[in-house]
Amino acid sequence: MFSFHSKSNHLARLLVLLDIALLSLTYTVVLRIYPLVSVEPNIDILAHLGLFPVILVIFLLSRRYSGGVSALQTGSIKMQSWCLIKETTITFAITAALIFLLKLTYVSRAVLLGFAASGTVVLIAVRAFVIWWYFSRSKEKQENYLNVLIIGSGRRAHQLADILQRTLEWGVNIVGFLDPLGESAGRRSSDNILGHVDQIGEVLRDSVIEEVIVAVPRSMLGGVQSIIDACQEEGVKLRFMADIYDFNAARIRLTMVDNIPLLSFEPVARGENALIAKRLFDLVAIILLVPVLLPFLAIVAIAIRLDSPGPALFVQDRVGLHKRRFRLYKFRSMVVDAEARMQDIEHLNEADGPNFKVKNDPRMTRLGRLLRRTSIDELPQLINVFLGDMSLVGPRPMALRDVELFDKGIQRKRFSVRPGITGLWQVSGRSDLSFDKWVELDLDYIDHWSLIWDFKILLKTIPAVLKGSGAV
Repeated sequence: MFSFHSKSNHLARLLVLLDIALLSLTYTVVLRIYPLVSVEPNIDILAHLGLFPVILVIFLLSRRYSGGVSALQTGSIKMQSWCLIKETTITFAITAALIFLLKLTYVSRAVLLGFAASGTVVLIAVRAFVIWWYFSRSKEKQENYLNVLIIGSGRRAHQLADILQRTLEWGVNIVGFLDPLGESAGRRSSDNILGHVDQIGEVLRDSVIEEVIVAVPRSMLGGVQSIIDACQEEGVKLRFMADIYDFNAARIRLTMVDNIPLLSFEPVARGENALIAKRLFDLVAIILLVPVLLPFLAIVAIAIRLDSPGPALFVQDRVGLHKRRFRLYKFRSMVVDAEARMQDIEHLNEADGPNFKVKNDPRMTRLGRLLRRTSIDELPQLINVFLGDMSLVGPRPMALRDVELFDKGIQRKRFSVRPGITGLWQVSGRSDLSFDKWVELDLDYIDHWSLIWDFKILLKTIPAVLKGSGAV
């Protein structure tokens, strides 16, 4: 991800190149020293050198996906060290796993371990020196500072100035503020207010300014054309604060459609690569599970047909991703006309909110009670996962009747992700939960989702199902 200052982007690239050079040097030194200190036969140097590009690719991928810190000011030596340790540990673990799976017997485990340890130490030591050198030398040079003019003189403008000076690693020089309302004449000298916004042409002409940032309320955005024209004439970069509307966005980004810029506010941030990995995991899991489960599923289907008249599968419309309807498959656990008899037993509903639950539902078949208690009735939803209507993990798919009873807009945020066969509600009490708690768990999952969390939920589902608590 690119940072605010172009020099920061340049620094991030230099850090990557520096780390690649250090790892290459360390790996070469380890290969040269190992035969001198080891009693083992000489190792195949060329074969080990051939492995290094793979190690390097794994390291770069681990940096990209582990959220490593590249900014020197915002990341202390302690934080930088922790990020480097995390990256090298992931790299070593994945490389060791590949060596084991591919049976690369020529690779010396001692060389790999020595490289991981020494490489981590070298990276941390050099990064600590770079931080010291940067703060003691480079940051003191005024030419590294970014000269910024802020349009605005109120709270938002000064808050922006404070944040820029606190977070940008190359340093920021706030040249001053321009008042868009003409209400700051009495405090210009103390607040570094250079004048009215109409004077922007003079300020840009007479001052060294690299960027102009508009930090005014949305009610004043209609008067920015003169600012745009002045910046174009002087060749100065212009930015707008993106919080011009009270939108609690998880991610904000700018995209181009032909030559039209679109500013996107996303209430739910989802990494495209992570979503692809989630989908691939679902497909691989189904491909591995279905052949094993198929005989068992056939037995359950035959048992349902023998227990009560009607089909083995129950098919119902549910609301999925972005409120699109899909056909959900379950093993039938009730009598065939259960849907038609719904109105007759509405008064027996024991659940709060837009949910329906009857502990001793008279529509339930004998075998259906066992299927519900063990969650075996949910297994045909693997078909929905394969078709892409659902995922293995996610919020519970809602029936049309329940969705129509939603009384809060935030409850519909659950439709921003694919529903799942299991989820936080499944491992936290299932039907014993109140509807408000159920929604709270769904929203928590949506806001903090990760692949690791999915794996944890899947592992917790097994004991939850075996225990059978909260199943109705």
